[in-house]
Amino acid sequence: MRHGLPGLIVGLLFGAGLAISGMTDPARVLGFLDVGGRWNPALAFVLAAALVPSAIAYLLVRRMKRPIMAEKFCIPQIRTVDARLLAGGALFGVGWGLVGLCPGPALASLAFGAWQSWLFAAAMIAGMILHRLYDDWRDFHHVASKGS
Repeated sequence: MRHGLPGLIVGLLFGAGLAISGMTDPARVLGFLDVGGRWNPALAFVLAAALVPSAIAYLLVRRMKRPIMAEKFCIPQIRTVDARLLAGGALFGVGWGLVGLCPGPALASLAFGAWQSWLFAAAMIAGMILHRLYDDWRDFHHVASKGS
């Protein structure tokens, strides 16, 4: 529980920030993406404002030998751009553009009880499960093909 509490607090703070800034409203996000129509720049200001605490945090982390509540930092070692990364980014972008929600705002908007947010969250969870099943299937077949 000790390690889960900071994550819960940060998640609640993040969700509150999304709600206060209006980023849980798909219409506002879609307005930002509508550069050829009635463009709404609000999301650009929210993203720019998020850079300040993020930059400060990165500066602090670079000076730390290890995290406060973990043995080591979990920084991805793979830095290559491959087809899976591009496909995942494209899928994320298309989904975001179609419905105006991405995972963070979708989860934050569950608190408001809109059925669209619950449907989005259910589809997101289903997608995660399908991805895990596909990865397991792919790994199994990869190992099986090496064994024969």
